[in-house]
Amino acid sequence: MLFSSLTFIYIFLPTIIFIYYILLRKSRFLQNLFLFMASLVFYAWGEPKFVLLLILSIIVNWLFGIIIDKKREYRKIAKLLIGIDILFNLSLLFVFKYLVFTGRIIQYLFGINLQIPNIVLPIGISFFTFQAMSYVIDVYRQKGKVQSNLLYVGLYISFFPQLIAGPIVRYETIANEIENRKENSNDFFDGFARFVIGLSKKVLLANSFVFLVDQTFNAVKDGENISVLFGWLGAIAYTFQVFFDFSGYSDMAIGMGRMFGFHFLENFNYPYISTSVTEFWRRWHISLGTWFKDYLYIPLGGSRCSLQRNIFNLFVVWFLTGLWHGANMNYIVWGLMYFLLLVFEKSTGFVNKDQEKFNALKWLYTIVSTMIGLIIFRSENMHDALLYLKYIFGLNRNAFIDEIFIGWFTQHLLLLVIGAFLCTPIFKYISHKTKNNEKVKVLKLLGLIFLLVLSIANLVSSSYNPFIYFNF
Repeated sequence: MLFSSLTFIYIFLPTIIFIYYILLRKSRFLQNLFLFMASLVFYAWGEPKFVLLLILSIIVNWLFGIIIDKKREYRKIAKLLIGIDILFNLSLLFVFKYLVFTGRIIQYLFGINLQIPNIVLPIGISFFTFQAMSYVIDVYRQKGKVQSNLLYVGLYISFFPQLIAGPIVRYETIANEIENRKENSNDFFDGFARFVIGLSKKVLLANSFVFLVDQTFNAVKDGENISVLFGWLGAIAYTFQVFFDFSGYSDMAIGMGRMFGFHFLENFNYPYISTSVTEFWRRWHISLGTWFKDYLYIPLGGSRCSLQRNIFNLFVVWFLTGLWHGANMNYIVWGLMYFLLLVFEKSTGFVNKDQEKFNALKWLYTIVSTMIGLIIFRSENMHDALLYLKYIFGLNRNAFIDEIFIGWFTQHLLLLVIGAFLCTPIFKYISHKTKNNEKVKVLKLLGLIFLLVLSIANLVSSSYNPFIYFNF
């Protein structure tokens, strides 16, 4: 079930709110039980058979959490148990996400005729698996109280706002709120406003860029000769599409969490204003970046080691970051591209050069790097990605500009300007400066109503609606 579907907006979410706040308002246990059951229904709506896999993950990680907590004083045993739990979770990921990919690589390298099964990828498995590991690791590190109640672990792992496409919520972030959260009207309405903003990002912006994006990438895939500027226009459009798609989903997830008393951490912080790749990854998909940092990069030694070891640590993290996104060579190359850029920045002291006169050039380097990475990310294979890159740099005897570019650019100019404006914190700054102005509050309320109505009207008339990150 999609957040941006009429079924969710008109039926599922209002029903959940009514039962939670009206029928079950006097019992925290029943509220938690209801949210857990509703989350399973939400997942089973699109993946009825894979809900059993989700339940298995919950039960196994709940048991490991209890056992590890009891064996904490036996350090070696606790470490062994942590290792077994991580192996279990990664095995689930491997079987459903990487087994076919691995089989094809073995088949290609060694010429072995393998019977490769057709395995369907469960939606959101990368997200709920990482959350499950977060629970057990945080219990081991004593950063969250162990839950003897299976229900509470189940709610943490499966809570429907963040179940399918994140953000990855660390257990320590909401460990106390599972039992002791305090809902209030301010949080509820702030959360609802955040949900509406995320919905409008997804429906009004991300969905509007998809036709231009498909036009350019499909043209390259089909062997058509596109102009330099049309290639760049498609890359810019995809840069906007993926940001508004994923940050819109994160806004909706964070907003709904707040409506029920949970305070998830931010997942995006205006990444497109970054002046280095290092800064970009502190602002983009923050929950994934901090997960890899705290659970992999730092345990490997982080940056407090020799330069050679630090480079190795970065390689491991970015190879796995690419692989986490999917069983495809493009994702691995995309991750390794960022590895090389980060090594360059760390080894040259690029990040420490804070002279404002260079900020424009540093921003240009960062945003162009981001777009090149997203071309690799979006293309179906590396052949198409490399061909697309040849087109945007004029290396395929293609025209610099053509009528197709002029037509699409004219048609999308207003949308591009709005997208660029919303990628900066200007609106946030204006909102902060006018937060105590009563007239502005009324205008904000009217604006939210307008966005909600416009988004729903768009959903009724549009046939395109999937989230990009459902694939991961």
